[in-house]
Amino acid sequence: MSLFSVTIAEPAIAQAETKSLARFVKPALGLALPVGLAVAWEIAVCLGISDGRLVPPPSRIWATLVELAASGELQRHVSVTVARVAAGFAFGVAAGTLAGAIAGYSALTRRLIDPTLQALRAIPSIAWVPLFILWLGIFESSKVTLIAVGVFFPVYLGVMGAVLSVDRKIVEVGRVFRLSGAQMVRRILLPAVLPAYVIALRSGLGLGWMFVVAAELLGASEGLGYLLVDGQQLGKPAQIVAAIVVFAVIGKTTDWLLSAAASPFLRWEDRYGARS
Repeated sequence: MSLFSVTIAEPAIAQAETKSLARFVKPALGLALPVGLAVAWEIAVCLGISDGRLVPPPSRIWATLVELAASGELQRHVSVTVARVAAGFAFGVAAGTLAGAIAGYSALTRRLIDPTLQALRAIPSIAWVPLFILWLGIFESSKVTLIAVGVFFPVYLGVMGAVLSVDRKIVEVGRVFRLSGAQMVRRILLPAVLPAYVIALRSGLGLGWMFVVAAELLGASEGLGYLLVDGQQLGKPAQIVAAIVVFAVIGKTTDWLLSAAASPFLRWEDRYGARS
């Protein structure tokens, strides 16, 4: 190997090592704030600054999680809640994508359905609970429907807004090249709306996790929302905070999975912050 090739290879190796290190450093930076707050609160309770009765220290929360996991309750409640969110997310995304695409493409349809949907969007999630229980009972269908409603609106708004914001010049270029309707959608509209669509999916997923709490607060015997109510009724603040922490961890994990699954389809973007 020549001296010239070694000189070129060394910076490349150093750059690869830097990227590998950054892959671990960036997630660690995101953990700095919650871990720092948890450590600070644990120290405050140990020093007697707070008794930790209403806001338990992390050590007590961890002990509660271990106890729930050892009994199998944690896995059961988590699996039930995840299944509800997955089903509601699937139905909400399907309906929101279809309605948003039609409303964005057709001005007549948009004028017809958008005012009603905007009015329904303003209704709080809790307001739907008694109506869905009356219509669908207290079983899974009412809970999944409520989650689907929460997912529907951000996906609908995101898709409709993305379709409406497509640059007219790009569409004209497609017409100049005499693209068919299917080709126009695949080669022009889909790449143009995909970034906004991913954001809408992430927003819908976040609302799905919020709506599952409302669904499980009433008429549920399983799920993380049930753990919250059970902790409130039995006076167990550690169980309440433990359930909230589990919600946060699972919600962030699913958001990361969705973002990671979408990233291969967005590699063509040349945007600010893409490499940060």
